[in-house]
Amino acid sequence: MAAASALARTARAVEAVIALVSRGAVAVAGLACLATLAMVCYAVAMRYFLNQPQGWTDEAVGWLIVVAVMFAVPEAQRRAEHIGVDVLIERAPARRRRLLLGFGVLAVAVTALILIREGWEMVAFSHMVGLKSIGIPEVSLWAIQIFVPIGAVLLLLVSLGQLLCYAAGVEPEGPEPDALDAHE
Repeated sequence: MAAASALARTARAVEAVIALVSRGAVAVAGLACLATLAMVCYAVAMRYFLNQPQGWTDEAVGWLIVVAVMFAVPEAQRRAEHIGVDVLIERAPARRRRLLLGFGVLAVAVTALILIREGWEMVAFSHMVGLKSIGIPEVSLWAIQIFVPIGAVLLLLVSLGQLLCYAAGVEPEGPEPDALDAHE
């Protein structure tokens, strides 16, 4: 029993460190969203008020959206705020419920591994052939694409932390009580 307790404490400690990293990433995602808003407002003002369209802003906004998504997904996974079908899980006995949830987290981990591999291959190819942005030719595309595997690594860390919790016999933390949506 002491070994299970030690594993549970270890799982909670690992989960706490991962939560800090995940919260930092979602803060970056929030900044990317704010930068997107500012850039779109700038582009609209330049186009419609000063009649000086800025073609580079469309591409830069797309990059910021990639950053926002890839850095927000790990926190959504950690907080169990992703889209899911709960009918099987809600009706399952406690042991089977934990197995189903663990299987779902394992599927997320596998998806993260695929995103890491494919994202890294995309970055390596872009770097190898020297792909540059069309709208901003000073920017190498690999420098933007790198956010895909980085976000996937963060997602993998979150899912591995959750799997460790399930293996230790404890539920992953998920959302903080004060952060629950009103509909729950």
